[in-house]
Amino acid sequence: MSDLHHPLPVPAADQHWNLDAIVAELRQARLRWRGAHGRLRELRARELPSREALAQIVQALCGTLFPMRLGPPDLRDESEDYYVGHTLDAALNALLAQVRLELAYQARQQGRDSARAEADAVDIVRRFAAGLPGIRGLLDSDVVAAFQGDPAARSVDEVLLCYPGVVAVTHHRLAHSLYALGVPLLARMVAEIAHGETGIDIHPGARIGPGFFIDHGTGVVIGETAVIGARVRLYQAVTLGAKRFEVDAESDSGALAKGQPRHPIVEDDVVIYAGATILGRITIGRGSVIGGNVWLTRSVPLGSNVTQANLLREPLAPSPSPTTAAA
Repeated sequence: MSDLHHPLPVPAADQHWNLDAIVAELRQARLRWRGAHGRLRELRARELPSREALAQIVQALCGTLFPMRLGPPDLRDESEDYYVGHTLDAALNALLAQVRLELAYQARQQGRDSARAEADAVDIVRRFAAGLPGIRGLLDSDVVAAFQGDPAARSVDEVLLCYPGVVAVTHHRLAHSLYALGVPLLARMVAEIAHGETGIDIHPGARIGPGFFIDHGTGVVIGETAVIGARVRLYQAVTLGAKRFEVDAESDSGALAKGQPRHPIVEDDVVIYAGATILGRITIGRGSVIGGNVWLTRSVPLGSNVTQANLLREPLAPSPSPTTAAA
């Protein structure tokens, strides 16, 4: 992909692309869109966060979290702290610029005064930075879970450097922090960077406890209001999704209600095998095993062993009220 900040070279030959007409038509398309969405005021600069900038920020943050593994190849032990401090300072200042853009965008969308955006942006980035040691601790538990849960893993270093599930969870831990701090657009963009790279789709709103391991991972989907406990393991193509979508009672257009709890609660020490689809605000009880390709829309009690065969043979008893409260 070409670097958008460095235009492509102009070819020597004039190919007669009729550019004046195309540029004019594209401008009219933009004006129609802006008019339909109440955005006809003059735009003087880019007003939304940059996915490219966020990708660089996340790469830098990963280097500060694991400098001798994800940092620069020539890093030495004696300069490790200097690298972390220098890189973190640059990454947080770059993040501050993106947070400012989202907060200003939120203010415009909600018709609010954006005067407090600068102070709020600094506060958000400061709190995000203060949470990084805790994120490192959670990621340590995830890496250990991946190493212990996969007999093919030869070391925790291999897991950290090679496993797409660890890449996705690393992005999620950062994205979830941003989501909780009130910048959901940035959080979603960070999550989608990992989704594009790994094929694992974790909404940044999902709450996931320590020791989380996604093995193989391609095709895993975890919805916004999912709650996952400690030491949970998922395999490829698992879906923790919604069964139905409520319509917003205050909307005249039939728009879907936002933020309603609609995804599963998975309690501690659960294993969910490849291709399982678990839908709705149901509870998978602690210590349960959900077999491959199971389609599940009912709660199951703790210690359940659910397979396609036993689902067909006998109905499952409802589980008690949810007890999991993942961080």
